[in-house]
Amino acid sequence: MKISNLKGTVELSNGTQMPYLGLGVFQTPNEQIKDAVHAELDFGYRHIDTAAFYENEDGLGDAIKSHSVPRNEIFITSKVWNSDQGYDETIKAFNQSLEKLQTDYLDLYLVHWPVKGKYAETWRALETLYEEGRVKAIGVSNFLQHHLEDIMESGKIVPMVNQMEFHPHLVQQDLIDFCKKHNIQYEAWSPLIQGKAFEIDLLKDLSKKYKKSIAQIVLRWDLQKGVVTIPKSVKKNRIEENASIFDFEISEEDMKRIDALDCDGRIGPHPDNI
Repeated sequence: MKISNLKGTVELSNGTQMPYLGLGVFQTPNEQIKDAVHAELDFGYRHIDTAAFYENEDGLGDAIKSHSVPRNEIFITSKVWNSDQGYDETIKAFNQSLEKLQTDYLDLYLVHWPVKGKYAETWRALETLYEEGRVKAIGVSNFLQHHLEDIMESGKIVPMVNQMEFHPHLVQQDLIDFCKKHNIQYEAWSPLIQGKAFEIDLLKDLSKKYKKSIAQIVLRWDLQKGVVTIPKSVKKNRIEENASIFDFEISEEDMKRIDALDCDGRIGPHPDNI
């Protein structure tokens, strides 16, 4: 990944340009989402990640529609929830997401979790939506290597993105390497460990060394590892701070020190236990 500025993108396997820094809106209620999205777009972000499960697609649709940035300049991701998985159910869920988001296409649509016995048919539905041109790119979320191998064997299209829990306490380098080998872009959710990153002594030390906030250190580490990242915030100052990571570089030695914090410390469910 070539890191340049907030407008920078990574090219997915099908040529789609995906902004490598965006805004996540998990647990952002509809009454707060407009201000957060407007702050993001005003500052220059062009990537927003939501999901049917977040129950804020309608608020996001309103927020985007009320802003001056045109739809075709905004990269929108959503995801099909577990209870909506299966071929026909996924098509229906996708249509509902489009209606709520007030758009006729998505830039990226993901299978939210690998629901046993269903995710293969769900993936087949995503392939149909992609072939019909209703989504620019398709991928998965929370898929381990064996889940990816399953759909790569049964499906026609290799996932273009795998969005995973990723932070200094959960690196999963073997999975990153597998995705890189198969040209699957790795993406991070909960990069700041739901606030626990601010309690890590090494990150406090690096914050002083680089004269950057702990959040900026972690997000820069994400990008230098080639991982797309979507930190969540509803505060304008934090949204701006999270994007101010393009005027410094973490040394190779310090990158390895952050990597070494990995302790398989999940904050979310294990993908095999869904």
